[in-house]
Amino acid sequence: MTDSLTQEALNQHPAVASLTEMVRLRYGARELSGFPKIQARQMLAGGHKSSFRGRGMDFDQVRLYQPGDDVRTIDWRVTARTQTPHTKIFSEERERPILVITDLRGPMFFGSQRLKSVVACEISAALAWAGLSANDRAGGVVFGQQQQVDVKARRSHHAVLQFIHALQEYSAKLLEPQADRYSLAEMLEESRRFTATGSSIFIVSDFHDLDDDCERHLFELARHGNINFCHVYDQIEAVLPDPSIYAVSDGQQQTMLDTGNSELRQRFEKAFEDRSQRLKKLSEKFSAGLLSFSTADNVMSVLGRAYSKKRSNARNGAR
Repeated sequence: MTDSLTQEALNQHPAVASLTEMVRLRYGARELSGFPKIQARQMLAGGHKSSFRGRGMDFDQVRLYQPGDDVRTIDWRVTARTQTPHTKIFSEERERPILVITDLRGPMFFGSQRLKSVVACEISAALAWAGLSANDRAGGVVFGQQQQVDVKARRSHHAVLQFIHALQEYSAKLLEPQADRYSLAEMLEESRRFTATGSSIFIVSDFHDLDDDCERHLFELARHGNINFCHVYDQIEAVLPDPSIYAVSDGQQQTMLDTGNSELRQRFEKAFEDRSQRLKKLSEKFSAGLLSFSTADNVMSVLGRAYSKKRSNARNGAR
């Protein structure tokens, strides 16, 4: 069915991530910066300064010359003006590749406001654009119901566009429900093959099957870079709607849900709370970032509160 849909029809389909919208996110992504700081290990130029100083890519400041300083870094103009030797100090720059792991399996095809799958695609696209805007390599791995596609991290618009096309393609495949081939643990294990040392790793998912195996693979991913959880959820998953009888469907079968059943409500809400708490504990254990996105949220508003340049500047000013 999806093969017969035109590109225009896909862009307008409410259950499919819009290619037009994901491309448009590049404008807002330019305002995102200050991704979780990591100790980069690659000797390539990038947009993030390391915590040490030396003769590098970017001028930082001038200070008094000290014994042992490289004479080649002496600032002769300042030295002549002050009659005291001064030297230039440079900040080393390191590259921080951005890897976005996107979950587009069956459970993501759900939402009372918008579909979790559509929100996940927008988050992933915005993060990839933000990485490119920071002059870093950006890429990702998209997991669907039966297949996956990986886009190697590169510093190019073509790479981000390739990633975005994959997001829309796998978003559209959810219109034809199938059994899921991958568990979250298998997704994380597979993603390790594409993770470069020193990466900022963003995992975009509802984490519905987060388990002990996932924790083991997260430990291995954390050895390669900095992990960030982007938790996508729908409000109905947190709190069931007012007591009544509701028709629910997975796209193939339909059943009736009695939200007036107090035992069901408690069990349902406890499952969501337990999953959220486990995710929070894992973020603390791995020093990982954690952002929550409701399907009713504006994606750029949530990302902006965490990574905006204004917020980053405010943090720097407070030091």
